[in-house]
Amino acid sequence: MNKGIKLWNKAKKIIPGGTQLLSKRSELHLPEQWPSYFKKAKGVEVIDLDGNKYIDMSYMGVGPYILGYADDDVNRKVKKVIDDSNASTLNSPEEVELAELLIKLHPWAGMVRYARTGGEAVAIAIRIARAHTKKDKIAFCGYHGWHDWYLSANLSNKNNLKGHLLPGLSPKGVPRALINTTIPFYYNKIEQLEKIISKNRIGIIVMEPSRHKEPENEFLKKVRNLANRNNIILIFDEVSSGFRRNIGGVHLLYDVIPDIAVFGKAMSNGYPMAAIIGKKKVMKAAEETFISSTYWTERIGPVAAIATIKKLKQKNVPAHIDLIGKKIGEGWRRLAKKHALNINVSGPNALINFSFNYSNAQEIKTYFVQEMLEQGYLASTIVYISYSHKFKHLKKYLESVDKVFYKIKIFLDEGSIRTKLKGSIAQKGFKRLT
Repeated sequence: MNKGIKLWNKAKKIIPGGTQLLSKRSELHLPEQWPSYFKKAKGVEVIDLDGNKYIDMSYMGVGPYILGYADDDVNRKVKKVIDDSNASTLNSPEEVELAELLIKLHPWAGMVRYARTGGEAVAIAIRIARAHTKKDKIAFCGYHGWHDWYLSANLSNKNNLKGHLLPGLSPKGVPRALINTTIPFYYNKIEQLEKIISKNRIGIIVMEPSRHKEPENEFLKKVRNLANRNNIILIFDEVSSGFRRNIGGVHLLYDVIPDIAVFGKAMSNGYPMAAIIGKKKVMKAAEETFISSTYWTERIGPVAAIATIKKLKQKNVPAHIDLIGKKIGEGWRRLAKKHALNINVSGPNALINFSFNYSNAQEIKTYFVQEMLEQGYLASTIVYISYSHKFKHLKKYLESVDKVFYKIKIFLDEGSIRTKLKGSIAQKGFKRLT
């Protein structure tokens, strides 16, 4: 892995942060050892710069590749578009086709706008909602990107700008005039949201309808009712949840309808694409403000999204993902019990994950990633399941987990996990509100 490590060290000197995505920083995975760069990826296999092959049992590109890397059916459509030109002075008809498809999947919606990444799509949704309600303040739950409206939640009332609400996310560079415009609440804590609304002129509620927790005591329906009673626009951020558990938004499973829903990641299997769908009376406000970008009109994204959604339906991909995720979770539990390890497994199955319940959990996680890498896996304590994850991968993966759990138990009993690391302990990311 010398080439990848050397390139990463070089990148940190000329690219702030080393990479464009926080989640891809090597120090979050395996400091001084993570391969960092890929030469080729297909299905669930990734080849690094030194030619080493790994099976990706972790982030799958941090969420987009719901069908697997370089899916042939999606690529075939995209390659034709490249040959025919991905854009021109005229618009692409696929914009209309995709809008009709998304509205058909979500009959409550009447209009659609596009972007190319999740964070900017949520920012667009916020702009549209503010234009409609003419109220500035936002109550939010979950992760929603890097834009000022969101990071302003971390602006302290003190002059040091110290972040405190979303640990790990610094608000430096965010205008201090935005203090108290964005207020966080925790998932399933309806009383927190009620209190926020009672004390503030809230115009928007933006939240992930589900991530690793299920709504309790009709939480989502209570949020919807609160929004209705207080003339608040409800936005569901489905950038991560959309198209994994069902075809479309996960909110359809809970029978709770937002005013706006935002999609990205899995809807186009790795090609940049995002969509903002909403009720017509709300979305019409987009015509009264300025929301515009040249690259939002290219057609690789819409073509990839159409091809991806059609294949998700044809192959019933959510059912496959759910089954594979369920089996992985069961495997973790079984092996943890076998080796007397204390872990916690949580869902949903499409984003199955586990945690080590020990005071030195980060050391243990780092060791797990290190040893699984030696076994030929890009691994973490979460797996973004794709259609390319098959039972043959699952069987061999759990065999490797078995070996690593065995060693973890021995070194835990000896108190020697830290001495078994070949580099530093992996850094932690930021804490979510879901």
